[in-house]
Amino acid sequence: MKILGLSGGTPNGANDALCKEALMGAQEVGAELEFINLNTLDLKPCTGCKACVMSLFSGKGNSCVLKDDMQWLTDKMCEADGIVFAIPIFCKTAPGLFHNIMDRFGPRMDRGNLMIAQKIAEEHGGKPVNPMYLKEKVVSYMGIGGSDWATRIQCDFATQALTPKWTLIDNQLFPWSLSIIMNDEAIAKAHQMGVDLANAAKKIVDGTFVPGHGIINEDYKGPAGVCPHCHSNNFYLQEDGTAVCCLCGTEGVMKNVDGKYVFEFDAEKWIPHAHDSIPGKFIHGGDIQRNEAECRELMQSDEAKARKAKYRDFIKSTKPC
Repeated sequence: MKILGLSGGTPNGANDALCKEALMGAQEVGAELEFINLNTLDLKPCTGCKACVMSLFSGKGNSCVLKDDMQWLTDKMCEADGIVFAIPIFCKTAPGLFHNIMDRFGPRMDRGNLMIAQKIAEEHGGKPVNPMYLKEKVVSYMGIGGSDWATRIQCDFATQALTPKWTLIDNQLFPWSLSIIMNDEAIAKAHQMGVDLANAAKKIVDGTFVPGHGIINEDYKGPAGVCPHCHSNNFYLQEDGTAVCCLCGTEGVMKNVDGKYVFEFDAEKWIPHAHDSIPGKFIHGGDIQRNEAECRELMQSDEAKARKAKYRDFIKSTKPC
């Protein structure tokens, strides 16, 4: 059983400390450990070229055209049975470094896309998907901030887990963390997160792990949240009074029951469409395939080429001297 710790903070800072405390907890359960500070890696931002997903859906694999440390990091993450992230909070949310990983992971590491690509490869003799990419995995996140401004980062964390369909074990905030190594309660929480993560990862090795999300995830230890499916607290409200969960995409209504907000939705209708469910991912993957095919056909027209030329030639991007 291997647990990987990933810190997004300054070397030997608060993020490293809490991540390593969680690893200490995991070691008590018998885990093999590895630790990486993400700031020491060369991780370029995604350019949105779509080469990875086009390659996936044509049976040619899912490699990224950018040459940096991302593939090395991806392999490290996929080899592990469990991962604990310790990420600083920037402007209420996760920093660009973490978003680079999110962007580079999707859509090439999306579980649904990989399963679609595997089927395409089997039926048409293409390149099979690396089975390591489909390996079950558990993950926990720590959001570590210098104040109490943290309204988005837990949704960012769960979104990163949603793409490869890793099972979320814990998702915690650590506010006011400048001197957090002197906060015994916070240290104990981080330590227990490592214990809980390793105990869940041990089930993967033993073959007794049941992957799950939301209400069917018996190993989940994090905050309950308002959404009963994915535990998110982030919603947007539509003009007709309906609410949409920003994480799993289910639609319903928000009610105040005995002073507490309750999100109610038709589970029979929406769970098969949820963004963290395999049926929902298949729907999304099919939509992408259709959209790409329609786009290729449309953009080959003379009118499309003329419009592209109009915008290309109108003004050039300014560059530093």
